[in-house]
Amino acid sequence: MGNNRPILLGVVGDSGTGKTTFTKGIEDTLGPDRVTVICIDDYHRYNRVQRKEKGISALHPECNYIDIMEQHLYCLRRGEPILKPVYNHSTGCFDPPEYIKPKEFVIIEGLLGFYTRRMRDVFDVKLYLDPEKGLRVDWKIARDTQKRGYTRDDVIESLKRREEVSKRYIRPQRVYADIVVSFYRPKGLEKETGSGLNVQLILRPTIRHPDLSRFIDSGLIQEPCCISATLGRDDGLPVDIINITQDIAHKTTRRVMKIVWDHLPGIAMPKTYIGKYHDGNEVKISNPLAIAQLIASYHLMNMKLEER
Repeated sequence: MGNNRPILLGVVGDSGTGKTTFTKGIEDTLGPDRVTVICIDDYHRYNRVQRKEKGISALHPECNYIDIMEQHLYCLRRGEPILKPVYNHSTGCFDPPEYIKPKEFVIIEGLLGFYTRRMRDVFDVKLYLDPEKGLRVDWKIARDTQKRGYTRDDVIESLKRREEVSKRYIRPQRVYADIVVSFYRPKGLEKETGSGLNVQLILRPTIRHPDLSRFIDSGLIQEPCCISATLGRDDGLPVDIINITQDIAHKTTRRVMKIVWDHLPGIAMPKTYIGKYHDGNEVKISNPLAIAQLIASYHLMNMKLEER
């Protein structure tokens, strides 16, 4: 591998966990001219009609060309272009394939990105999105009814039908992530789906994370309960746990983000503000989301510096 090879981030999570929203903030941070984003959920073997006839879920590995996914991931890591399949969620069929040439950073998002050892080994950073269950259901209903033409009943039925496959194949991939991002509702806000959400970051020692503990303990934060760093265990292993509450101020958010970015020598923090998400047709900002996206972006930049 040459020193100029692309840096690869894998973003995996169940359907409706916010993968596209999360990766968009990373793309904005690093610059769209430097980032290639690919969804590997397009590698289906069968169209919608065929899946129904065969009684197989799109989430099932046997419904996807896993071997071609692996080949394409390694092509991208070597800086080689691919001809990626394109699945049309509106029609349930396939559109013409897309020619993709990797840029400096490649973000791979999808349901089965960490399914095989060979796929996991291709990534420099692995991230898993794991929002609380009720929140994921609300997100998926909103997305599929507003953007994909489904009814609420259609989405609920689909979730029930996919539950066993998801439990068996999608969720076990969580254990392989370097970072687990979990959005959750504060007490008393049981219907919240956006900027009022808290976030927990589980940072596993598989990669080197920026040290936020000194800043958190320094007394510089005006809202001392809005962010905390503790040691804990996840899947039986020691991890760092960062909790960020929804009431963190914009000023504090920018200060935390600068502390993270200052771990990158000689690189100024991007001026573009992130943490954006869509609430219907309206664009809103979540400060906890912004910090989580910035930490993921930091890791990609840090990997790039280490490759030089």
